[in-house]
Amino acid sequence: MRDTSGIREGTAAMQQNLTVVGGGFAGLTAAITAAEAGARVTLHEAHDTLGGRARTAEGPYKTNEGPHAIYNGGPHWTWLKQRDLLGPLATLPPLEAARFRFHRNGALRRTPPLGFLRQTLRTPEQAPVDVDFLTWAGRVAGPDTARVAAHYSGVALFHHDPGALSARFVQERLHRAASLPPEAHYIRGGWGQLIERMAARAWNLGVHIEVGSRVDSLPDGPVVLATSLPAAARLLGEPGLTWESGRTVLLDLALRTRKGDPFVISDLDAPGWVERFTAQDPGLAPAGQQLIQAQLPIGPKGSKADGVAHAERLLDLGFPGWRERTVWRREAVASGRTGAVDRPGTTWRDRPAIDRGEGVYLVGDQVAAPGVLSEVSFNSAIEAVSLALKHAGTPLAA
Repeated sequence: MRDTSGIREGTAAMQQNLTVVGGGFAGLTAAITAAEAGARVTLHEAHDTLGGRARTAEGPYKTNEGPHAIYNGGPHWTWLKQRDLLGPLATLPPLEAARFRFHRNGALRRTPPLGFLRQTLRTPEQAPVDVDFLTWAGRVAGPDTARVAAHYSGVALFHHDPGALSARFVQERLHRAASLPPEAHYIRGGWGQLIERMAARAWNLGVHIEVGSRVDSLPDGPVVLATSLPAAARLLGEPGLTWESGRTVLLDLALRTRKGDPFVISDLDAPGWVERFTAQDPGLAPAGQQLIQAQLPIGPKGSKADGVAHAERLLDLGFPGWRERTVWRREAVASGRTGAVDRPGTTWRDRPAIDRGEGVYLVGDQVAAPGVLSEVSFNSAIEAVSLALKHAGTPLAA
């Protein structure tokens, strides 16, 4: 990936117009990168606020759309820090970190199985692309460890059956999600704070941002489509433009505070994750309350009630009296909005191409770019702008 901290501002780039459709993390990354190269950028966002899936709710409970983290091993970490956009991070106190719990064989435990820890140390390069994770991990670590590892990886997959996916794909996420020291970090105040900083930089660079501006037909190129894949398919007139994603139930709760509640419950019996976000960022909820966000993957025929019931079983085990302590609750199903998943025999290179031809470029978390979760959006945005400016005769500086 190119280091875009030193962007060349050539005369040709100053004359280049670029349209970005979508004002989420990917769209803002593309807009900033292009504007830093001197392009005149217009960004259209259909909603009244920027952010997409990186929005943080307003009001007393600052929820993200499901559990959100940023990995310091990813390229966007450096890019954001170079521009002073990363901002303050939420720090997890050691006492709270000790409240990490694993749900195994119907009970909560303080430590995972030893075989699981060994499996997390295997590098992605050790895993094959053309074999499913459960088969490969079962061979090298045993079937029980394989199932436990597959279920844990759901925190970075949002998929109901991680074991059926490509071994290479799952192992990368498992390796990074369980790394020590942790790669995962949290934006203080929620991802909306990051979006606000990115939007301010875009404005300062001269990006023309139009919110509440729905685009129903392709603008004149070059154009970067930073929308969901179904929305891009409609704009491009390509109904076959699809890639598999996860389907997960999102449950948000505000509980009256009780000492001793877990920080995290990771379900090793089935993919599922419950996290008390106020453990590292108390300002996400009013004083005396704690904010819990959970994601419980469900299959194609699963219902929201299935995911909610799964969450409630975990809450019953880890959060005594949680029903009586609940002061606010919200449930939703996220379908096709949880990042690409790769089946055996496929890699990120097989996903929908960024370059759609005729000056149109596709970015987001389900396209042909490497990385984990938001890293795919970032990498595709940088690549799309690089291709657009190269097409116009003004490539990004190496």
